[in-house]
Order: sequence, then structure tokens, then C-alpha cells
Amino acid sequence: MTADCVFGAEAFNPANAFLDFSAGSFIINGNGHSISGLGQVIAAYGAGVTVNLNNVVIRQSGRANSPLLIVSSTASLNARNIIFTDNNSFSLATVILGSISFENVQAYDNRLSSAVLISSTSGSMTINNGIFLRNAGIANVLYAEGIESAMNLQGCMTFTGNVQADGVTAAANTGTGAATATLTDSSTGACPSQFSYWRALTPKPKKKATPRPSATARPLATTCIDLNQATGIAVRATYGLASGIQCQRLGGGGIGLQSIVDAGFIDAVDVWGYVEQGVEVCFPQLGELLFLDASAMPRA
Repeated sequence: MTADCVFGAEAFNPANAFLDFSAGSFIINGNGHSISGLGQVIAAYGAGVTVNLNNVVIRQSGRANSPLLIVSSTASLNARNIIFTDNNSFSLATVILGSISFENVQAYDNRLSSAVLISSTSGSMTINNGIFLRNAGIANVLYAEGIESAMNLQGCMTFTGNVQADGVTAAANTGTGAATATLTDSSTGACPSQFSYWRALTPKPKKKATPRPSATARPLATTCIDLNQATGIAVRATYGLASGIQCQRLGGGGIGLQSIVDAGFIDAVDVWGYVEQGVEVCFPQLGELLFLDASAMPRA
């Protein structure tokens, strides 16, 4: 990957994941960039399928009825130096009849409708070094369940501030006489607050460009960067103004509501694209602030 990636809504089955692997072997090198979107991120399924995922941040992705990463039908996923943050999904990763190997995984501030990482139904999951902070879910952070499923913990492990449960569990299969889930904890102590690879995953801050004086008036800005430089309006975003967020200053025609135009509006800005939590638009004038929904016209 050479840049952050934002994808649209996808159906929640392996055939419609954002990255779908049903045959062959693949390597994804994230180079510290992020993947974010509304659906399932990776689905690997099929005998002999191998996916290697390296140095990626997965953030603000998923929905409550689907895991972000799912491995099934004897496929395997090897994930190294992975960060999950601010996702809303069923789980971050679930393996069924396959295997997942995590080396250096951080998961923090995720909202889950089940456990964070799940090994189920003859699936195998190995975690070597894991930090799990402030994740909200209805089950334990790590969960082994179902017939012959297995989870193996190695290296260092940290569980702090997770909602509902801090720790791990292995749930026995309910069937009579069947093999049950196993969880083997060979980890030794808590991980440092940040892994050494964190710096490699964090992009270096870009130098701010110095606006050059112009003899002519600038046109209305169509990006948040231009808006900051050309007007007294200040836009800030947690992941930077080059992360996919877009801005445009509006006149009365762009607002499209005569009642607001008649009331004497002071200024207006449309914000769209990748609008994550932490986006701020600050106007220099005093007045009342009104939010309008731009998904349909006339605006609500």
C-alpha cells in the first residue's frame, strides 16, 4: 500500500468482502497505512489459501453482524504488526475451520457485539504479543469456542479497561461426547505500553505549506486544506486533512433552504467524504450553529 484506503459498504459474506481471497497465496504490505470502510475487510476461504497481512492499521470499519477479518474452509491468515482501532463489528477477527496467526497485534477503542478475537469450530488462532485496551464487547476479549477450536497465547499479553470482560476464556462444546475448545496460555507478563513497531506504523507529520500572498481573490475552496488557507474558517481532523475529508464553502444557493437564507446566515461549509470522529469546523464569527443533513435536498 502506498496510501490510506477507504472503501464503501459491502455485503456481509465472503464473496463480497472488500478483499476477497478464494484461491492462491497473497502478501499485503500496508507500510503503516490504514484501511477503513463500512463492511468486512478481508475474507479468506478455500483449501490452500494463504494471506500474509503486514504493517496495517484497520480503523473505523465493519458493522455489528460481521467480523472484520474472517478465515474459513482451511484457509490461513498470517497477520504481523496490526492495529485495530475505533471499529464497530461483530469481532475483529474470527477463524472457522482454518487458522489465524497474529504477531504484534494492538486493539483499542473498538466496539464489538461479541468477543474481540474468536476461534470457533475447529479453527486455530495463535497470538504472539497482544495489547487489548478499552474494547467494548458482550463476551471475553479472546474467546475459544466450539468443537476442537483452539487458541494459543504466546509472548506478552495486556488486557486493560475492556468493557464486560478483561481476559480470555475457552467455552466447551455443548454436544455430548464431542471434543471441546482449548485455550493454551503460554504468555509471559504484560506488554509494554507501545510495541517497538508503533513508530513504523505512525506516518511522520507533514510540514505545513506556507500560503503565498496572491493579488487576486481566491475562489471558494473545494478542499479542507484550501479552506484553512483561504478563509478564517479552521478545519481540523484527527487523521489529517489529507485523509479523505472534503470541504466546500457555500452560498445561499448551496444551502438551498430559503428560510435560512432569509434569516441572514453568516457562513456555511459542506463537509463530506471520510468524516471520522474528531473532525472540527470552527467559524471566527459569533452566532448560532446549525447542522444540516446534505444527504438529500432540500436539506433537513
